[in-house]
Amino acid sequence: MANTKSALKRIRQTETRTARNRAISSKIKTLRKKVLAAVEASDKEAAVVAYNIFSSAVDKAAKVGNLPKNRAANYKSKAAKSIAKIA
Repeated sequence: MANTKSALKRIRQTETRTARNRAISSKIKTLRKKVLAAVEASDKEAAVVAYNIFSSAVDKAAKVGNLPKNRAANYKSKAAKSIAKIA
């Protein structure tokens, strides 16, 4: 257990940041699954709407540092390619 005030504060900060990062990651995974589900259902309109929401969330996560920028770009690219195949 931590003995100093600064170490206790660091523990609190880490818990807060971990919870925030997990929430962001979970949200991205959920939105990605929604895009893929719409693609599998061949519903282009729903897929585009889901992609726009997903893309925004991925950009925000990359901006904050939760996702590496290249991984964010790869996620968006793969989702866009799968939507383009629906036509």
